Amino acid sequence: MAIEAESHPWETHLLNLQELLDPLDILRKRCGLRIEDFYNSMLRNGWTLGSAQLLKLLQLVVRFYHRPTLRLMEAYWRKAEPDMVVSFVPHFNRALYESFSRVFRERPFVTILTDLADYPPHFWIEPNQPQYFICGTERAVEQARSLGHPPERIFRASGMILHPRFYDPVVTDRTSEREQLGLERDWPTGVVLFGGHGSKVMLEIAERIEASGLPVQMIYICGKNERLAGALRAKKSYLPRLVEGFTTRVNYYMQLADFFIGKPGPGSVSEALATGLPVIVESNAWTLPQERYNARWITEKQVGVVLRSFRSIHQAVAEMVERTRLERYRAQVASIHNRAVFEIPAILEEIFERSRASACSHIDQTIAVGPP
Repeated sequence: MAIEAESHPWETHLLNLQELLDPLDILRKRCGLRIEDFYNSMLRNGWTLGSAQLLKLLQLVVRFYHRPTLRLMEAYWRKAEPDMVVSFVPHFNRALYESFSRVFRERPFVTILTDLADYPPHFWIEPNQPQYFICGTERAVEQARSLGHPPERIFRASGMILHPRFYDPVVTDRTSEREQLGLERDWPTGVVLFGGHGSKVMLEIAERIEASGLPVQMIYICGKNERLAGALRAKKSYLPRLVEGFTTRVNYYMQLADFFIGKPGPGSVSEALATGLPVIVESNAWTLPQERYNARWITEKQVGVVLRSFRSIHQAVAEMVERTRLERYRAQVASIHNRAVFEIPAILEEIFERSRASACSHIDQTIAVGPP
């Protein structure tokens, strides 16, 4: 969308890597369940304890099927003939690079990290691959350098890629908008979001905030988890609240809020910060290993509160809405200016130009590889 808005003369195709690799998907063959579906089920039900070990198992499977994966990918590249490949997926960057370089040796391969940092080994950054990286934090840049990648192949963006709607003009009259949704005009307002499939921990959060008696109101966004939305709506509440299911207007609801509660995922945290919200997240043994650095980053940047458990969520909310603290958090959030979605097209253009100069060939097509 940002590429189209800037009128770059590129023909861009999105490859769903999951679909390409379906013939190799063991879970789908034996259980009728894709790896992506299994992952979403884990998050929805909170089955994330031991996820570091599960991650290692997944990487073993990826390495075991490396050769057949290469064959599938090489066949695809020969048919598609891309001039550049841009990867947005972890785990598969070795296979993506090797397959593409075998077919088109001099054409550029780029990995855009959609996490604040890598989770080595073999998550985002592979050593000994002459490719390009686009990193949203200095930590990720340092990790790429430590694995031997030269500075001229590492580009620093100002944050994570967000949908351009998160840069839309702010709601001009929040109090009126809140009132139309059945909320109090002037109460401190939080938005609770745990990805596109929600999480049952939202029920615990609702209960603890309700029992605290704090004069706050909450917006719960449950995504595609209709059972969760129904359970929240069925709970008797003495505090104003709004329960929303799947919506493309997350940015709108965030603009009506004063703070964010959720998991330390790079996307949701970055969305909250882009709309001016300090965050409250949880980080413990159940937190996905690739997201644990995000909690540390939140603390370092002083843009929110990191809890060991949501059992103390009411205390964190009480701290957050205290006027002096809230103003301090807002000031820290305002100091972060993430324009990555608008910066990256220019970075890709620079990589195009370097490759064109090196290969002395015309470049007019790229393929972006989406998450499996």
